[in-house]
Amino acid sequence: MATIHTTYLGDLRTEATHLQSGEKIITDAPTDNNGKGEAFSPTDLVAASLASCMLTIMGIAAQNHGFNIKGTKADITKTMMSDPRRIGHIEINLYFPPHPYTPKEKKILEVSAFTCPVFQSLHPEMQKSIHLHFSEQ
Repeated sequence: MATIHTTYLGDLRTEATHLQSGEKIITDAPTDNNGKGEAFSPTDLVAASLASCMLTIMGIAAQNHGFNIKGTKADITKTMMSDPRRIGHIEINLYFPPHPYTPKEKKILEVSAFTCPVFQSLHPEMQKSIHLHFSEQ
């Protein structure tokens, strides 16, 4: 059974509907690829999915170990390559809220980030630079 229904709206734009929740995402081709750049591009969603997946898996691990990472933010930079056009590099900087993180908690978060399903699904030749930034209280 399908989990997402996507419709091409014309003018290089799509609308994807998550069937269980009814939530929608619009994509638009980027300006450097004949689009208007008025919404996330499909490759932007790949980069955003990686960060969201990492945050989710780290959140589960933190919860399971009795601490919280609510408020953690990710800054994501995606770099495209050509011949063929593809994502060449995703850099993610994760900024954790103030907390006296123990070395064990930091290690739990680091291991969790790199075991998220999206990270594991991306091609090994795609560069992925992940940086964890901890704020101490």
